[in-house]
Amino acid sequence: MPGLVLKNVRKSFPDSLVLEDISLQLDQGELLVLLGPSGCGKSTLLRLIAGLEELDQGEIYIGSRRVDHLKPKDRNVALVFQNYSLYPHMTLEKNLGFPLRVSRVARSQIKSQVRGVAEMLGLADKLKAKPAHLSGGQRQRVALGRAIIRKPSLFLFDEPLSNLDADLRTRMRREIVRIQKELSTTTIHVTHDQAEALTMGDRIALLHNGGIIQIGSPQELYHDPVNLFVAEFIGYPKINLLDASVARGLLIPFGLTVLDQLPRDGNVLVGLRPEQITITPDGEYLATVASSEYLGGQYVITLSFKGLLLTVSNCSMQLELGMPANFTFSQRDLLFFDPATGERIARE
Repeated sequence: MPGLVLKNVRKSFPDSLVLEDISLQLDQGELLVLLGPSGCGKSTLLRLIAGLEELDQGEIYIGSRRVDHLKPKDRNVALVFQNYSLYPHMTLEKNLGFPLRVSRVARSQIKSQVRGVAEMLGLADKLKAKPAHLSGGQRQRVALGRAIIRKPSLFLFDEPLSNLDADLRTRMRREIVRIQKELSTTTIHVTHDQAEALTMGDRIALLHNGGIIQIGSPQELYHDPVNLFVAEFIGYPKINLLDASVARGLLIPFGLTVLDQLPRDGNVLVGLRPEQITITPDGEYLATVASSEYLGGQYVITLSFKGLLLTVSNCSMQLELGMPANFTFSQRDLLFFDPATGERIARE
């Protein structure tokens, strides 16, 4: 049974169309990351699923039950926002137990469930503390615990890590994935951070201009993008996009035979990931070092080659500006895009 199904979902506001013809299906227990730039409709889609906004058209199913006509409280969905929304006058114990008290669960049962969730989150020793005495990561775990304790059919996370510092954000995303897999609850996690998307999601749905551009595993979106937007949005350092041309089956300026991949002559945009380029003394192409950045475990080098600039990552040595450098790459790593439309061409 699927965990969530959206069919032809559409939503507009008086001055704009926000979402159009959104259809997707999540397996039971799957973690889908909804990725995209600010303003693309990610949070609106979450609010539609939760029932905080009404559809213009379409259908929403949680499990086998259609829910788009139900009130939020009847959908059995837990929504976690980027702000913690904790009650400052309540202890951690009372904050965690609040959803159960509202549902009139027996007091003894509440105490047992609160203890279990607190232990799962590593907060059992903080039950008597109030939010003001907790760190940002601990407060976010309490917010997560309040969602867990309800045992919902669906978790909806709306950028819950965006207010945390980089180190804590990394630890919390591991924690969310661990808990989500342990509970096997179907989950949508919204973010604009590609690192979160790549490390957390079973699949990623990339949203842009109100529609899903591509949905697939993190590896699929990274290595097999359907268009320029996907290729540029995912990956750091960004993909190299090179103005090239094809003449008599040869790719200019690299001199590679691409007749099987690009049967037509003309202009083409070539995509090549920075880590797929190797600087080596026996490399077949000669370039000049245009810049060098030290990032701790690696150098990121920019090469100038026949009027093109290529970023190279994972370089273990510093190269002086202006010095010659040979480089190479595998032809199978090249991605080709139509310069006019941005669509991928010669996609296997």
